[in-house]
Amino acid sequence: MKRIQTLFGGLDLSWTKLVIFAVIAGLYTGLMALLPIAENTSFEDISISFEWWILFGILIIMNSQTPLDSALKCFVFFLISQPLVYLVQVPFYAGGWSIFGYYRWWFRWTLLTFPMGFIGYYMKKGRWWDLGILAPMIALLGYHYYGFLNETLSWFPHHLLSAIFCAATMLLYPVVILQNKNVRRAGLVCAAAILIVATIFSATRSHVFYSTTLCASGEPGEANFYDPYYTVSLADESYGTVSIEYETQLDCYVVNAELR
Repeated sequence: MKRIQTLFGGLDLSWTKLVIFAVIAGLYTGLMALLPIAENTSFEDISISFEWWILFGILIIMNSQTPLDSALKCFVFFLISQPLVYLVQVPFYAGGWSIFGYYRWWFRWTLLTFPMGFIGYYMKKGRWWDLGILAPMIALLGYHYYGFLNETLSWFPHHLLSAIFCAATMLLYPVVILQNKNVRRAGLVCAAAILIVATIFSATRSHVFYSTTLCASGEPGEANFYDPYYTVSLADESYGTVSIEYETQLDCYVVNAELR
């Protein structure tokens, strides 16, 4: 436990170390998005969802010296790491530099890391409002846990490690971050309640076996469907459902499928 506590507040996080950390995180994430062996596994999830980036942000916040130091380091970390994720993939992506269309969404989150890093610094002060700052992150992890558990139950053992990671960090953060004992207990109760509810909902819902994006409007060789008035269907609906949805990251419409 002492080693874990050292990670959450006992590190000397210089700017040089932060930049190296950001470069390694960006390169690793880009590699996981590329490797066929990582496709549809927990190792690819770092390139899609937030659970690991929440951990990275919290580590930076907990090892910063002032609110401004925390805000600047969070912002610079994401400003370096996120573009690297896509830069690594450019030579291997059929659309080349167009892959940076995905970065628009992450860039908006990068801008938000400055105020989040500033506010996040105050959750380690041992006050009653610490849980209020940490709670949104626990809730977001709970949302990811629910999604990963659905994938695991539908397509075992895919995303099992991500589900376990989300559950573990939801319970870990209140222990290592919240200094006030009563607030810490409240944080653990909150995290446990979210986990129990998410598990029950996931275990009792109807599961699909495979979810994927079949095609995107405007891709070479694909149909162009630029508005939501087009329809799509399967010849045999017993295999599942398909739908046209707007993908904000790509700024286009895509055909998503849930196959049973």
